[in-house]
Amino acid sequence: MEPGEWERTLRASLGEAVVAVEPFAGTRGRVRFRAGRALDVFRTVHGAGFTHLSMVGAIDWVDHREVFYVVWSDAAKEYAILSTDVPADQPRVASATSVWPSANWHEREAWEMVDIQFEGHPDLRHLLMPDGYAFHPLLRSFKLHEPEELEVKVRHV
Repeated sequence: MEPGEWERTLRASLGEAVVAVEPFAGTRGRVRFRAGRALDVFRTVHGAGFTHLSMVGAIDWVDHREVFYVVWSDAAKEYAILSTDVPADQPRVASATSVWPSANWHEREAWEMVDIQFEGHPDLRHLLMPDGYAFHPLLRSFKLHEPEELEVKVRHV
């Protein structure tokens, strides 16, 4: 694919949903998009042949949070990165599980660690931490607590 062609294709389909398409070594590029149009972006990128979601992650930048998705195209033998910023006080984005079912556990981890609310997620519950754990360990505001300060509900199986 020629430089700029990917961006032109995405902008033709998504318009203002695309904030920028930036070069990213070893990939087709990093597509920065508006969080409110996440499902449109996911469907368009999936339709462009990126049918495998490899990873969902999140970063706490204190004033906002970034959610990113790494997708793979078997046909092009190429990765692309999708990225959106969400406000720190309302970290919400649509779940990608309806487009890529593999997003399920990745989104659960991003919610658990960085407190990203994935709207429409079919089962947003703890994956790594015990049930009832109210903290998000990868938030920069997270403080280590003394064991006696924690009240963790234990699940009995």
